[in-house]
Amino acid sequence: MPATPDLSPPRTILSFDFGLRRIGVAVGQDITGSASPLGVIANRNGRIDHDRLSAYIKEWQPTQLVVGMPSHADGSPSEIQAAVDAFIEELGCYDLPIDTVDERYTSIEAERVLKEARAAGTRGRISKDMIDSAAAVFIAERYLAGS
Repeated sequence: MPATPDLSPPRTILSFDFGLRRIGVAVGQDITGSASPLGVIANRNGRIDHDRLSAYIKEWQPTQLVVGMPSHADGSPSEIQAAVDAFIEELGCYDLPIDTVDERYTSIEAERVLKEARAAGTRGRISKDMIDSAAAVFIAERYLAGS
């Protein structure tokens, strides 16, 4: 007798690459295990653009939020750990499950991929916003691969 297929509803996640100036955002879903960049949310002087954040949540209606946790190569917490923890606390107002994933090297990986695309002629100028949003894609895909 064939196994009963898993009928649980698909999950949509919003992932965040936290930075002190910008927060990269991506949307991912577990059916394909892939993600797409959405853009960035301004984070100026410790004030996050909650209007933009709320708009992403309203538009994509995620079932989960995922935040990249920055750490050094040896695994020790980075200098912005307290700011990331404060961001996670702020996300609590959206009443959605929040998880974290190790984000080591995601920005480096994102910049490398974007530079390769530019060298291949498939992408123009690379901005910091693009790197931050692409890093959020890697965060989402790491989370989806591990869950």
